[in-house]
Amino acid sequence: MRRSRMPRVLVVDDNLEMARMICDGLGERYEAVPVASGRQAIDLLGRETYDAVVTDLRMADADGLQVLAASRGLAPERPVIVMTAYSAIDTAVESIRQGAYHYLTKPFKVEELVIFLGRALDEQRVRSEARALRSAMRERFSTSGVVGRSKQIQAVLDVVERVAESPVPVLITGETGTGKGLVARAIHAESRRGGPFVAVNCAALPEALLESELFGHVRGAFTGATASRPGLFAEAGGGTIFLDEVGEMALPLQAKLLRVLETSAVRPVGAEKERAVDVRVIAASNRDLREAVRAGTFREDLLYRLDVVTIEVPPLRHRREDILELAEHFIGEARGRHPDSPVVRLSAEAAGRLTGCLWPGNVRELQHVMERAVLLGRGPEILASDLPAGLLESGRGSDLSFRGGVIPIRELQRRYAAWALEQMGGHRGRTAESLGVDGKTLAKWLSDDPEPTRAAARSPDGQTDR
Repeated sequence: MRRSRMPRVLVVDDNLEMARMICDGLGERYEAVPVASGRQAIDLLGRETYDAVVTDLRMADADGLQVLAASRGLAPERPVIVMTAYSAIDTAVESIRQGAYHYLTKPFKVEELVIFLGRALDEQRVRSEARALRSAMRERFSTSGVVGRSKQIQAVLDVVERVAESPVPVLITGETGTGKGLVARAIHAESRRGGPFVAVNCAALPEALLESELFGHVRGAFTGATASRPGLFAEAGGGTIFLDEVGEMALPLQAKLLRVLETSAVRPVGAEKERAVDVRVIAASNRDLREAVRAGTFREDLLYRLDVVTIEVPPLRHRREDILELAEHFIGEARGRHPDSPVVRLSAEAAGRLTGCLWPGNVRELQHVMERAVLLGRGPEILASDLPAGLLESGRGSDLSFRGGVIPIRELQRRYAAWALEQMGGHRGRTAESLGVDGKTLAKWLSDDPEPTRAAARSPDGQTDR
């Protein structure tokens, strides 16, 4: 088995024997290279690779601070440990201010140096892994990772790129399953904010628990609060908090969220003082929040605070040219999770079926359908018969044609309501308003209940036909 490379350490001291003695002490754990000149060390750092530097502070041609500056200029994350006599403590402290990892006063035991070198390299490795993870997340969730070439989705990505660097709140609207969370992650990734992306589903938690989750609590604030918690706003410090389904938040909690947006501070449950937070807020809802304001279930002032920039994610049926590209993308992802599956592609017939469906569950529904097909497929191609039977029939939902002769008025009503809903982007409130009916009537029209509407038929002369 191949052994991992030993870390390489440059040891700098104008007393060459001292540098060699230190290298001998590090020899079992590190590949240590002794150097007797600060100028020579700076030259080597420019030509060779070292994982860490150990340098004396006081040297004739170039001192330890110059070696430190050269190392940080070439590799800012490379740890530098300085060695100094007790009389030069002030200079050693200055080296810490300039980025040194630690300092040791002479004389010291090499075992001390081994401990601090190990810690420094471990911390450097953790930081490097964190940077790699953030880079991978940014690549996955940035606009370059959003699948789709339709003009509708490209318009969304254009807005994402333009608002990403601004700290203003963003409201993302759209039907369930359209990818609002992915758009939120793309905004965070494009923003280059150093803090984390923290998501919370406001509909998944009761009011009392949601307040504690968002703003934190102090010990003893309520029964079961055995320890203090900072809350998600604090955890998202320097980053982004994503409030999914914000329209489901209770009114009292909406008032507290408004206060946070106005003051950039949170008050944990049971606390006497507020805590400042630096968080970018992105909210999302599949409800028409303006209709919710009219209904009295959502605060108008909170809507204005959240609605600085609105991004409406189009339903999948409005971006049909993206369906096959998305399907192939989801097939690739599913194959990674199910490597034993023989499925590699869509058949032409299956592709035709997919593009002809309404996709009421949007992108999420398509993803689940592809996962199922990859998991259950028996050959290299996904066939039309591998798709759910109900999915194949869903394409008739908003069909306004009258093939086959006269159709019942109830079916005509249902088709027209479904078509109108599609035209309004899935917003039931706007659809009902456009049709001149209330929400309950629209829901009744859209229902699959075959029972005819209970209304008396009238003859042309106005008399009731009994």
